[in-house]
Amino acid sequence: MNAQLKIAGQSSELLGLESILIGSLPAALMTDDAPDRYTVEAVFTRKTDRDEVAAIQGSETRAHLSANGFPTVELHVADRRLEIANTNLEELRDGLAAVIAERLAEISGALVAAREIAAMRFRDATDREQVRAASVAALAESVVFARRPTAAVLDDDARIEDWVEEGGAFRS
Repeated sequence: MNAQLKIAGQSSELLGLESILIGSLPAALMTDDAPDRYTVEAVFTRKTDRDEVAAIQGSETRAHLSANGFPTVELHVADRRLEIANTNLEELRDGLAAVIAERLAEISGALVAAREIAAMRFRDATDREQVRAASVAALAESVVFARRPTAAVLDDDARIEDWVEEGGAFRS
């Protein structure tokens, strides 16, 4: 059985980011009025699935960002965009982008591995069920609803008669 179990909307391609949406950046960047920190939107390489979104926005990702020196940065998924809050372009360029890319690859890699294990278990369970069903069918086919031959009944009666004649019955 070489069939692959593929669940709709789930891809084996690792999730990544392509580019920053320039139009989403504050208009005042590189001016005296530019904010120190703001939200930067980046475009995913593909559509995210529900499990990826949960992991990206989850506490493990926040802990990962904090452990790598970015405790104030927050990630939020909006359609095919990743909103990176409380950061700036310089911080992204100087290391945050790499930390996010590594985390996204880690998340999607772990989910792909978990799905492959689940698919393998499903295939194994299917194979075991097919073997079990075949065994049940073979056992059911071995059952024969037919009368025993009458010669066997006569043969039993003859044996009983021989036994009685030889003294095997009660003697009075």
